[in-house]
Amino acid sequence: MDSLAGSPSRRIVIASFVGSSVLAGGNAIAIKFSNQELSPLWGAAFRFLLAAGILFAVMAIMRLSLPRGRQLLGTIVFGALNFGGAFAFAYYTLVHMNAGSAGALLALTPLVTLLLAVAQRQERLRLGAVVGALLAFAGVGFISSATLQASVPMVALLAALGSVLCFAEAAVIARWFQTPHPLVVNAVGMAAGVVVLIVFSLLAGEHIALPQRSITWLAVGYLVPFGSIGVFVLYLVVLRHWTASRAVYVDVVTPFVTVLLALWLLDEQITVALVLGGLLIVAGVYVGALRSRVLASSTSETEGQRSEPPHIEQSF
Repeated sequence: MDSLAGSPSRRIVIASFVGSSVLAGGNAIAIKFSNQELSPLWGAAFRFLLAAGILFAVMAIMRLSLPRGRQLLGTIVFGALNFGGAFAFAYYTLVHMNAGSAGALLALTPLVTLLLAVAQRQERLRLGAVVGALLAFAGVGFISSATLQASVPMVALLAALGSVLCFAEAAVIARWFQTPHPLVVNAVGMAAGVVVLIVFSLLAGEHIALPQRSITWLAVGYLVPFGSIGVFVLYLVVLRHWTASRAVYVDVVTPFVTVLLALWLLDEQITVALVLGGLLIVAGVYVGALRSRVLASSTSETEGQRSEPPHIEQSF
């Protein structure tokens, strides 16, 4: 791990990783409060609509230009998956599942990302990934049994896994395209996500209205500047310098923050199944992706090699 924290640029990436993880930990809690008043899909769209508006204003002040051609296509696809599909599933999940369980399932993202990256020939499959997959999916089994005993619909569990799949594929896609400034990626990506979410909301016949309760506005007040802009700008900083399966380890740290906040703010209980399932998932993603990525990074640095695809920009 020392090799990851030597230069100032690496320290910035690690700081961005920690910051994104901690800020993201509060998202599930804020979404639970938002869902108490706003329809799930509309709540997600409203959040990203405000965040995108702020980012476009900052772009104008900084005179940042919109992406074009392949960059624009990649940014739109990334946004449709990362903000549209992933959060459509996530908001629905949090209507039926507590924040701690949903956060534990989110820890599957790095392993799913690795498997998708291997399938798309972006990374190589390793024995550790197979062992990690078995551990992680055993953890999902524990958590799913607990949610079923708590009368959580199976569709909510499937929605949580759908969110993981969207987050994972979005990270892989982001690594294939040259990405512009993180503010630009998030502004355009969130706008694309808003379109997807509003379409889904209208198809679902949701009630669209502005929040009326102060607690909802407080939740939105966290989700827009911190849970959207802060989290995803920092996340893209990490994703620019680390491989997809390594960058999404943000989702491994996040559940620990979420569980602590859920205990404090929502009085949620920690069950034995949740603890065992969460530990198995964390062990699985560590063995399957994090440990092997650290070793691979150290080896490549020693040999003077770079693991990033040649068409990925490495500077801002």
